[in-house]
Parts: sequence; structure tokens; C-alpha cells
Amino acid sequence: MKRILIVLCLISSTLMAQETKVTSLLSKDLTDIPGKEGLMITVEYPPGGSDPIHRHNADAFLYVLEGSIVMQVKGGKPVTLTPGQTFYEGFDDVHIVGRNASKTKPAKFLVLLVKAKGAPVLVPAK
Repeated sequence: MKRILIVLCLISSTLMAQETKVTSLLSKDLTDIPGKEGLMITVEYPPGGSDPIHRHNADAFLYVLEGSIVMQVKGGKPVTLTPGQTFYEGFDDVHIVGRNASKTKPAKFLVLLVKAKGAPVLVPAK
């Protein structure tokens, strides 16, 4: 019984640790660009964390704050980024790789999105 409890605790803590955390920092209508808004978020990948294939339907500017991440858009090469480095995704890009490069340390990055007002931040893609 003690072994079962230990295994269940390990499984539940592993599942909880695997969630990517997205925090909205600022949303602002861009009055000089009708129908557009700027959205600033932080994304925290847990160790080994990743995103599904997706698109943003926005211009996305990324700045790495902590850790190391791997990013790739369809047709591009994978890029490993560390604190202080940047990445850009265009409106039509499909984000095929977005993951923490480390299996043991978390990673955190800042994203500024310029998108249609009210549009979703992330849209699943194939």
C-alpha cells in the first residue's frame, strides 16, 4: 500500500509539473491600426515541456528570459535560444516546434503579439 501511495504521488506531481503556464501581462488596442491589438504574455515551459503544432494568426515577437528553448516554424530550421535571444513568427507561420531544450530546468519567455482584436492567441494547426 505504501508503494502505491508513493507511485501515485510521483505520477500526480509529474503531471502537475508538465503544464505550460501562460500569463497575460498587457492587452492594448492599437488605435493607429484599426481592429488590431497588442498582447504581451509570458510563457513558462516546465522541464521537457512543449507546445502542440499551432499558429497565432499574428505577428509574434519572442524574447527569452530564462532557460533554453527550441523554436521552429514550418519551412525554417530549428533554433535553440537562450536568455536575451529573440525569435519572430509571422502572421502566416505555422509553429511546428516549441519546446524547452532542457529535461531538468524550466524555461520562460516573453511574447508580444500584434493580432486582430479579440482573436484567439493560439490556433491548433496540422
